[in-house]
Amino acid sequence: MAGFQSLPGFRDFYPEDFSRRQHIFRVWRQAAATFGFTEYDAPVLEPLELYKAKSGDEIEAQLFSFTDKGGRDVALRPEMTPTVCRMVGDKAGSLKRPIKWFSIAEFYRYERAQKGRLRAFHQFNADIFGEPGPEAEIELISLLIQCLAGFGLNAEDFTIRLSDRDLWFFYLEALGFNDAQSRGLLSAIDRFEKMGDDAFKGYVEAHGPLASEVKDKVLAFLKIKGLPDLEAALAQFPSDKLATRLADWRKVLDGLEAMGLKDYITVDLSVVRGLAYYTGFVFEAFDRKGDLRALAGGGRYNDLVKKLGGPDLPAVGFAIGDVTTGLLIEQRSLTPKFINAPEVYAVIGGAAERKAAFADINALRASGFRVDYPFKELAFGKQFKAAAESGAKLALIYGGDELAKGVVKIRDMSDRTEQEVPRAQVLAVVRDFLTGH
Repeated sequence: MAGFQSLPGFRDFYPEDFSRRQHIFRVWRQAAATFGFTEYDAPVLEPLELYKAKSGDEIEAQLFSFTDKGGRDVALRPEMTPTVCRMVGDKAGSLKRPIKWFSIAEFYRYERAQKGRLRAFHQFNADIFGEPGPEAEIELISLLIQCLAGFGLNAEDFTIRLSDRDLWFFYLEALGFNDAQSRGLLSAIDRFEKMGDDAFKGYVEAHGPLASEVKDKVLAFLKIKGLPDLEAALAQFPSDKLATRLADWRKVLDGLEAMGLKDYITVDLSVVRGLAYYTGFVFEAFDRKGDLRALAGGGRYNDLVKKLGGPDLPAVGFAIGDVTTGLLIEQRSLTPKFINAPEVYAVIGGAAERKAAFADINALRASGFRVDYPFKELAFGKQFKAAAESGAKLALIYGGDELAKGVVKIRDMSDRTEQEVPRAQVLAVVRDFLTGH
């Protein structure tokens, strides 16, 4: 009889895999903490209508949705944005602004599983509510950079591609397109990098032929890769609104440069983020070297809280997933070899030595140190091999000679140097070694 297997697009996390995932979560949580973001959580099951209100009825085909035993139409969450908007909207009057929240949670999408995309996955989500100015973008983009740089990645590994849907709508309106046409063109632009000219077929079917000279202007704007070129392209359409928007661009870029992050930033108007709820700056983290391409994405969505029944509250956020992040750090050989390794391994002689070792092992564990030891009596050679393979930094040696003298021999596993320490001082010596004091 064949055994049961996990469903397509879902993962089992054996201890080694789980420890890798926890390493990713630790880096993300540390980044969020240093930026002053507060963690929250929410139900994994939400009313189906919440996602339809945000994305339209067509979203249901991408969801794990069903009617529950109470007759309610519900869905497993495919993302966190509608939920956090609902939560913030409910308590907006009592929350101190700016509201800086983050979460690490599991999500579910009914789509074909492929490299970097699964049906069940985890994401780090960070959002700022209540700040209408570009200061929120500076904060979030710098946090996104830290969420990747915390693994040892640098500007040669990834870039943040920065774009602006507001400027796209301004430019397309100046070219004579109405709102529906502009949205159709942005949908095509979102797919242009993957599909080339075929990306415009949907627009042509819905709105008619696109004049070649106009299409050339759209493609020229799409290919802009710097602020001077952007300013030059828009110089023919002077307005106070445009001047204010370009000032926001300079503030974002100058702020990130002042933080020392200039090398991570690329102006790239080909990024429009196909989701229609974005209202301003949009950005993506992009793999410079490999085939993973988009690593994370986000942008401003000033209208969504109100659309979902809350107050009129500006917002900006991003999400980064554990699947592509795990693949990226694996490709760059940045996954730690020993993620949950013991810090201390006890090498123990006979029964009497084991009793002495147990007292020290318990004291060390009670002080927060990770300690391991062999359950069964083994030859010293096998125990030293196990200590080396475990990744422990220290070995505590409990032999007959040490027991008779009332000491423990402590071996530094990196250089194999040893020292004898009185039993009463073991905890202090280990603490000093492992904490660097």
